[in-house]
Amino acid sequence: MIAVNYSTARDNFKKFCDTAVQDFETIIVTRKMGENVVLMSESEYNNLMENLYIRSDKADYQCLLESVAQLKQGKGQIRTLIDDE
Repeated sequence: MIAVNYSTARDNFKKFCDTAVQDFETIIVTRKMGENVVLMSESEYNNLMENLYIRSDKADYQCLLESVAQLKQGKGQIRTLIDDE
């Protein structure tokens, strides 16, 4: 995570945008007046939103965690998909 003040972010906006995208870095833009803001890549933002959605239903999330645990214990099964076409 990188923290920069508003003036530095403004003067180097392209550089910080490139850093957010290429290095998956989160940039905190600090401001004297008002709340700070966060700059991140769209893909990182989408990933964050997806994780929040998945974790929003505790029962579904618990089922997912149990499935991952079973897979790590070698309890996964390989299956052949049937093509309906």
